[in-house]
Amino acid sequence: MTREAGRGALVAVAVAVSGLLLGLLWLWLSPRVPMISDGQAVYLKDTEGEEAIGGDGTFVLIALVLGALSAAIVFWRMRRGGLAVVLGLAAGGAAASVIGWKFGAALGPTSDIVAHAKAVGPKVVFDGPLQLRAKSAIVVWPAAAMLVHMVLTYAFGEREESGEGAVVPAFPPPYAQGGPVPGPVPGPVPGPVPPHHPDTGPQGATQAPDPNGSAGMNGSSAATGPNAQGSANGARPPRDAPEPDDGAVPHHGGRPGGETTDD
Repeated sequence: MTREAGRGALVAVAVAVSGLLLGLLWLWLSPRVPMISDGQAVYLKDTEGEEAIGGDGTFVLIALVLGALSAAIVFWRMRRGGLAVVLGLAAGGAAASVIGWKFGAALGPTSDIVAHAKAVGPKVVFDGPLQLRAKSAIVVWPAAAMLVHMVLTYAFGEREESGEGAVVPAFPPPYAQGGPVPGPVPGPVPGPVPPHHPDTGPQGATQAPDPNGSAGMNGSSAATGPNAQGSANGARPPRDAPEPDDGAVPHHGGRPGGETTDD
């Protein structure tokens, strides 16, 4: 904080001293006000002249240029100066205007126009004093300096990427909290499709037998009898195997009808 205040004081002093340049330029560029005396009173030689107003306008233009120039130099040398540098620039600009006004008027013609008229004699034109009639011109320098400094800071000033005023979303994405980074969802690797056999289930899986006696994917009733187990497993009986005859009577080595004979 002390270092920042020191920078502000240094800026204020440097800008105030530059007010001497304002006074010299004002004295050099300001139009002269011609006056004349008749031996009893002092008058303006040209009552409709604009030389008096021209002096104020010249002061304003010079202060405007010097204010912008001082702001550019301060921004170039102390870009990170802070609030103290800005306040020093404004205070120094106001002091420079006052110093330039007083310094230019002191170097110009004397303000004692009566003594000056007696010294030159009657009916002789002489230059009137350099005066600043519009005292509001004093604020031109600090106003121009503040405006130019603000524009330069907005256009070329350093900005903080993150800070206390950064906007944080209410529901941040999962990858912001260490989760996976969003990207394409990996799919199955393309390859040859295995052949499908009719005796097996989808993708070659064998169908398991239904303990209730039903088999198949469609919930249909399974066959009963000696081929039930083979049907349940999805296997067909061999073609060469003889089909059993339900109406035939098994042969027990005897006669038909189940009678046995004794040899």
